[in-house]
Amino acid sequence: MAAHSIDVGSDNFRDVVLEGSQRAPVVVDFWAPWCAPCRALTPILEKLADEYAGRFTLAKINSDENQDLAASFGVRGIPAVKAVVGGKLVDEFVGALPESQVRSFIERILPSPSEITRAEAAALLAAGQTDKAIEALDAALALDPRNEAAKIDRIDVLARLGRIEGAQAALEDLSPLSLDEPRVAALKAQLAFAQGTAQDPAALARRIDANPNDLDARLELARHYVQGQAYEPALEQLMAIVRADRKFRDDIGRKTLIEVFNLLGGQGDLVSRYRRLLSAALY
Repeated sequence: MAAHSIDVGSDNFRDVVLEGSQRAPVVVDFWAPWCAPCRALTPILEKLADEYAGRFTLAKINSDENQDLAASFGVRGIPAVKAVVGGKLVDEFVGALPESQVRSFIERILPSPSEITRAEAAALLAAGQTDKAIEALDAALALDPRNEAAKIDRIDVLARLGRIEGAQAALEDLSPLSLDEPRVAALKAQLAFAQGTAQDPAALARRIDANPNDLDARLELARHYVQGQAYEPALEQLMAIVRADRKFRDDIGRKTLIEVFNLLGGQGDLVSRYRRLLSAALY
């Protein structure tokens, strides 16, 4: 048996295919002993698994003995080959193909050199080596300047390093489609609040006590709360602005509320509650 090939059944399917595909692509080969085309295809897959030396894993599933797994993949004829990446089916083919076409199939699902370097950057970041992570992301983008995921990762790391201007400049290099992603919205909000305010929060609170309609003070105090991750009091101040004057600073109360929602990932009990309060105030 090839060194990077594994016989898979219901007992090890989760470990090999679902969890294993989080680390490297998994090619699932559905076969049966009576299937002549399978006997032609499987040795090709095993040869390539050895040749690529761990860049993908070959999971061989006897469809006769694992009919539940075959059914879950929608197998109607064999040999059936399915590519799983990150726990998801990303490509497939049915029937025996020549080695050249199987190799092309494998190449399509393998991560690019840029993606491999990006993964190395993620590992460095997880290990707390932030400076080295940014270097790895720079290298990933040198390999593929169009790698949007690496660009977003780089903005995240720049923000962690406190390089706010660089992170904001990097945002401008993202594609319009990337700007719509929730993670990018959260990063934009994080950078907006990172600008900070020079005013003393205690002084701001006194101003509000003296004049509840001091909306400038409420806005600055809300920003202080966000920087300290005190999100609920920040949202309360912003709601007070919305209720008092929708036109204040071009509707900045509502706009800043949405920035905080984005910063919190757009979900959770706190966000849901204040979305309802905002909707009630607006309509």
